[in-house]
Amino acid sequence: MTNKNTRTSTNVKQNMLKFLILFPVIYGVSFGQKVSEKCPGLYCGRTLQNGTLSNCGACVRGYQPDDSSENSICKRCEEEPSFYDWLFLGFMALLSLLLHWFFIDFTNRRKNNLIILHVSAFIESVLSGIVTILLVDPIGTFNIRSCKVKQLSDWYSMLYNPSPNYTTTLHCTQEIVYPLYTICMIYYAFSLLFMMLFRPLISYRCVDTKGTKSIYAALYFHPILIVLQAMFGGLLYYAFPYIMLVISLVTSAAHLASTNVLVRKSIYLEVKQLFKNNFCDARNLIILVGHWILHAYAIISMTQLTNLTFHLSLLATVPLPVFFYICTVKFTDPDYVERVSHVDISTNRYSAEARGTNLQFWNT
Repeated sequence: MTNKNTRTSTNVKQNMLKFLILFPVIYGVSFGQKVSEKCPGLYCGRTLQNGTLSNCGACVRGYQPDDSSENSICKRCEEEPSFYDWLFLGFMALLSLLLHWFFIDFTNRRKNNLIILHVSAFIESVLSGIVTILLVDPIGTFNIRSCKVKQLSDWYSMLYNPSPNYTTTLHCTQEIVYPLYTICMIYYAFSLLFMMLFRPLISYRCVDTKGTKSIYAALYFHPILIVLQAMFGGLLYYAFPYIMLVISLVTSAAHLASTNVLVRKSIYLEVKQLFKNNFCDARNLIILVGHWILHAYAIISMTQLTNLTFHLSLLATVPLPVFFYICTVKFTDPDYVERVSHVDISTNRYSAEARGTNLQFWNT
């Protein structure tokens, strides 16, 4: 009787085990998935509606899949932008403003009365930034809620749509880096709008249509900036401090070269003239100070002032490239190099002739 009961309990256990094994095969789902299952891919998530979970897909704008959740539930982003995020947004805003100023100056040979156009471009950019921030959630405040940027792929979620079992594709494209991806495009749109509202009137009434060509230039470079943000926003996010540092150095050297008046009388007069041209002329001094501000901005962006005392001391090195250029420009002057080469050639020729004369003397 005892053996019969033991055999019966063993059969029951075996039948239960078979049921647990065959159940997933029959119904196409696993027991583990029935309880909890993470969505495939990096950026697919589920929304919780009336106590039930939706299918895996893209989260609503302003939400992010929660990595710590067992069901990949979309979590609302409640964080504030980091210091580096604000620096990135400032860089994207400065990019537009600097292009405005460059084309205002570049498209006009006569530089008088252009200050009005420069001020107009600055006011347009400030208004665009204020309106953009006010329109970002929470609307009507100068606060921004954002999703934390974790890696480069966060900027390109459209490239990471998973294909479970290589049959169907789950479309999980969304703004993981909310709102850093779209806020720049909104800013450029408002910048273009305010320019079209104010700049043509100011150009016509105040500066005798000197701002016409710069307006046409802005109609080209604003769409280019939007495409640049759409395609390379992630790369710009991580590389903008180094891009700004290199550009500030190169453009500073180009400006110094354009204002360089070489005086051939003496090295002292040449260096003195360079200092006079760049530090006594108001326009050149403003341009130099602008380059120094960009250089300092790049250093702050790279260091993020994590070690405040040491990193602030690095800002003292900002003017050094300008003084280095002024002190060493005489060595890069082509005429100076040519004169030195002629002296070297004539000296070598004289030495060779002297050696030949001495050789003939000893042979005789």
